[in-house]
Amino acid sequence: MFAGIARHVFDPSVLRAYDIRGVFGDTLHARDAYALGRSFATRVRAVGGDRVAVGRDGRLSSLELEIALVAGLIDSGVDVRRIGLGPTPLLYYAVASAPEVHGGIEVTGSHNPKDHNGFKMDLGGQPFFGDDIFDLGRIAAAGAWSRGAGAVEDADLAQAYVARIRQALDGIDPAQIATLRIGWDAGNGAAGPLIEHLVGHLPGHHVLFHTSVDGHFPNHHPDPTEAENLRDLVDAVARGHIDFGFAFDGDGDRIGVVDGRGRVLWGDQILMILVQDLLQHRPGALIMADVKCSQTLFDTIAALGGRALMAPTGHSLIKSGMKQSGAVLAGEMTGHVFCADDYYGYDDALYAALRLLAASARLGHSLTELRDAMPETHVTPDLRFAVPGMDPFAAIADLVARLRDAGVAFDGTDGARVTTLDGWWLLRASNTQAMLTARAESLTEAGLARVLDNMNSWLARIA
Repeated sequence: MFAGIARHVFDPSVLRAYDIRGVFGDTLHARDAYALGRSFATRVRAVGGDRVAVGRDGRLSSLELEIALVAGLIDSGVDVRRIGLGPTPLLYYAVASAPEVHGGIEVTGSHNPKDHNGFKMDLGGQPFFGDDIFDLGRIAAAGAWSRGAGAVEDADLAQAYVARIRQALDGIDPAQIATLRIGWDAGNGAAGPLIEHLVGHLPGHHVLFHTSVDGHFPNHHPDPTEAENLRDLVDAVARGHIDFGFAFDGDGDRIGVVDGRGRVLWGDQILMILVQDLLQHRPGALIMADVKCSQTLFDTIAALGGRALMAPTGHSLIKSGMKQSGAVLAGEMTGHVFCADDYYGYDDALYAALRLLAASARLGHSLTELRDAMPETHVTPDLRFAVPGMDPFAAIADLVARLRDAGVAFDGTDGARVTTLDGWWLLRASNTQAMLTARAESLTEAGLARVLDNMNSWLARIA
């Protein structure tokens, strides 16, 4: 089927900062998957590797792409361990738990629309992104592929994976969980079967929502960072069917949480609970959070004796930053949570859910009580807009230069985060769209209005 492909040029829109992603049948085809396999295998062999794990999510196009991907990998001489249908964290586990596996690729469209698909990669236990991804395009365009005849083996890791993530509850008295009624919404994504397996090994009463894998996503879009996709959990709380609930995106690396009052806990609030637990037994630990997170999170870390490190937005950037800095916990607003104290440091939403259960038990408070104790702030959602006639990164560079010239103090980790007397605002270039993104926070509604006025005044100077 692919024998005549000597080189390949990807549609330029599919090579992204953090992954490869496109619209199946339009910008992304089986031949792209084959070429990716050839190029990735070439990179693996260049560092002395010879085995790659491959998994796929439940999208309608994922099996076809996986078959083509595996063909490309073996044609370039690496052996393939196929782990089958499952979430991206299962793929990461397949690499992290087996020294003989040198890399991994998950076929996944993550939280994107159902006709989208793509690939997330890991090489040598390191996130594979940015220039690494663009290098795959250069290798494919030149046809500079290694050659060989790899073998394929199938592996069922579900039982081992569930046993591993259950270690998050080690030391917790099962009686502390036994009375809980917990909702689990898989959104018809790839994590559903593993959730079914997992809850069979947990104390408590568990109510499952949409755990059958269905690439049509008939119940709601698989993105727990959008409140409308958490409505089933919110309604179940309101009816008294569950005490709280967890939700997951299409490939199981993003978590959403609904508490006992039907409130959504956003990424920084989830991290705030984990921080309180972690710093009880890891005093002084280094914790990373992305630039969009609430100032109350950074203040909490400092107040509890931890060390906070602001990180650029992007799950691959955070994973890379954790390895460089030695941070043992990290998170971002999009619901990616990374635990490296007693786990592998990658984003695993099922493991994060169990860590939240453990944190609640050790802290002696329900998730609802822990949310009640958090300071209330006024914060915008992510705001996105174009700057006509300007590249977003050039616009941010212009803004940074103007702030420096004016002597304005700001954090330049990712764009510009400016603190005022009323709160803070952030302007940054999106890594996924040709747009600017903005966010702002204040303790009062009036303060937020003033923060936004300040941000808009600076934005007007570069527009």
